[in-house]
Amino acid sequence: MAFVRIASTSDVPAGEVRVFEIEGRSLALANVGGEYLAIENVCTHDGGPLGDGTLWDARVECPRHGARFDLRTGRAVTLPAVRGVQTYRVQIAGDDVQVEV
Repeated sequence: MAFVRIASTSDVPAGEVRVFEIEGRSLALANVGGEYLAIENVCTHDGGPLGDGTLWDARVECPRHGARFDLRTGRAVTLPAVRGVQTYRVQIAGDDVQVEV
């Protein structure tokens, strides 16, 4: 596995989440107070786009039915989701946000 550039730090303002495609994967990249966190962009409840959701600290809420996922662990923390999502390691290199894929 290798780190691959996914975005610039300026592409995801603090308190926001954005969707990026990388190597055939759709990822939700969040900026939680300067910490960048990446998870797969799909709610395990019904396939909703987590990258279109709302951030609550280090959790993202699915815009469809309100399931929340911990961005650090991928764990589903509220119903209706019961299964977690995959997380991806993130590193910053200069102004680049890189994700391990």
